[in-house]
Amino acid sequence: MKPLAIHPAHTPVALDRTALVARGRRLEYFTIAWNAFEATVALASGLLAGSIALVGFGLDSVIETISAGILLWRLHAEDDPLRRERADRTAHRLVGICFLLLAAYVAVESVRALWIKAQPERSIPGILIAIAAVVVMPLLGRAKRRVAAQMGSRALHADSRQADFCAYLSAFLLAGLLLHALLGWWWADPVAALVMTPIIAREGVQGLRGEGCDDCGCAH
Repeated sequence: MKPLAIHPAHTPVALDRTALVARGRRLEYFTIAWNAFEATVALASGLLAGSIALVGFGLDSVIETISAGILLWRLHAEDDPLRRERADRTAHRLVGICFLLLAAYVAVESVRALWIKAQPERSIPGILIAIAAVVVMPLLGRAKRRVAAQMGSRALHADSRQADFCAYLSAFLLAGLLLHALLGWWWADPVAALVMTPIIAREGVQGLRGEGCDDCGCAH
């Protein structure tokens, strides 16, 4: 009996990469669904309470949804190795633009909130969505980084940083909402957000330059 011929596309390595791509897509679909929910709650709560911080958080969720859409486009380019490399570079730069847009918005709105001494109303839905994001986003970012390292995708790793920053911003948002509700410290949230701005902007500049961060574990 003739031994069965194994096509290169059916090797364990190919199968492993196919599984990684499928997992990456599932993570991005989840990201889009979660951030759509997060944006809806944050924007509605922020507009009702007059909270610039909550509105900013909602817009951050919109930017993350756009970033997830970019990564889905990138993951659909897996079949062609040459196209895959170009798509990864392009997606990395587009995610970098998302970071810069986020940094610009956070900076402008934080300065504006400090200038006008914005005094938002208490928002229970805002506090609850911030708590949920503090729990969900670090887990999502960690899962994306594992897939990014195994695939050698800087674009996916950059997208995972979006989840990290969402977790940081949600923690600052939660602290700001609680400090304002309990102690009347209206300035706590915009000041914390301003501290994050240069870090977010640095990630954006690296993305535009096509640079990877030192700890991403992705192939060069």
